[in-house]
Amino acid sequence: MPLQTWSETVDRAQKEKVVEELGQIFESSGVVVVAHYTGLTVAEMQDLRARMRDAGGSVRVAKNRLAKIALEGRPQAQMADYLTGMTVLSYSEDPVAAAKVAEGFAKDNSKFEIVGGAMGETVLDRAGVKAVSEMPSREELLAQIAGMIGAPASNIAGAIGAPASNIASILSTIEERAEAA
Repeated sequence: MPLQTWSETVDRAQKEKVVEELGQIFESSGVVVVAHYTGLTVAEMQDLRARMRDAGGSVRVAKNRLAKIALEGRPQAQMADYLTGMTVLSYSEDPVAAAKVAEGFAKDNSKFEIVGGAMGETVLDRAGVKAVSEMPSREELLAQIAGMIGAPASNIAGAIGAPASNIASILSTIEERAEAA
């Protein structure tokens, strides 16, 4: 009998650890996508994990009951409604990356069905996840901002340089006229 008690204690401690890890995922991720994955092969799941890892995200399969416990008292607690059947969580710190990868994987694989998720504290339905996936990523936004910052600088340099050349040509014209006169 003591062996069974020890086993139950270890199992309970492991479950508490999983609930804590899931709580951290829900708290610190920019986006969490919930999807059903019934029928995916091991190779297909490895492909999803690799794609997510390349984008800076992660994939987590957890018992729905433990994920619901982790969601209790959190702003995105309504996301628990999506946790039915065989679910997988895709998440990333970047508020767009996991949604982009999940949408791309869903297009390539009909067995992967996105049901919803959360962006920060906002719970997203299926359409919300799709809308988030269409937003530019952090890297794309930084590139756009850098482009916007660089363009005015080159315009200013051109504007400053142009009058100097204009002044030089005016001065040379005045000199030529003075010499001719």
